[in-house]
Amino acid sequence: MKENPLEKIFWGRVKLESVAARYYFRKKSKIQRLMHRLKYKGAKEIGIIIGEKYGHELLENPIFRSVNVIVPIPLHPDKERIRGYNQSEMFGIGLSQSMNIPQDTKHFLKATSTESQTKKNRYNRWENVKEIFTIVDEDFFRGKHILLIDDIITTGATIEAAAQMLLKIEGVRVSVVGIAAAGV
Repeated sequence: MKENPLEKIFWGRVKLESVAARYYFRKKSKIQRLMHRLKYKGAKEIGIIIGEKYGHELLENPIFRSVNVIVPIPLHPDKERIRGYNQSEMFGIGLSQSMNIPQDTKHFLKATSTESQTKKNRYNRWENVKEIFTIVDEDFFRGKHILLIDDIITTGATIEAAAQMLLKIEGVRVSVVGIAAAGV
């Protein structure tokens, strides 16, 4: 989309190849209820099904056909243990199956536990997430086009922090996809 409103979130902050989301997130909407079930009620299959369907659509765009690896925004191990899974990883399972692109959850980790982002403004979200990620093996990502995925794109602070770290690796390109986008 020309003048993509999601891409505008990141203009001047981080260089991304492309940014997309399947749905618009609105309060009290069906999408909000769906995302709540995925994230807090154990309905992992929602992420997988949406990923499968969206992956087919993404392959229609040449930018996404050049992706080498799918990387979900990681949860801190403590939070993942409590929740039982990473909702973005469930989305990635579906994307991986339909796009025939591997998902990696071992080489990019969240090293620092943070507070919930849900009630924070953009600046406070950025402060909450800067320098929280770690790369286990830079060679794994070198020269690759990474599809960085998240459940909901709001201010973009988490994605920006993650992408900036990944883009420090030689030859890396990053595209971003979310299940839903809020506030665009």
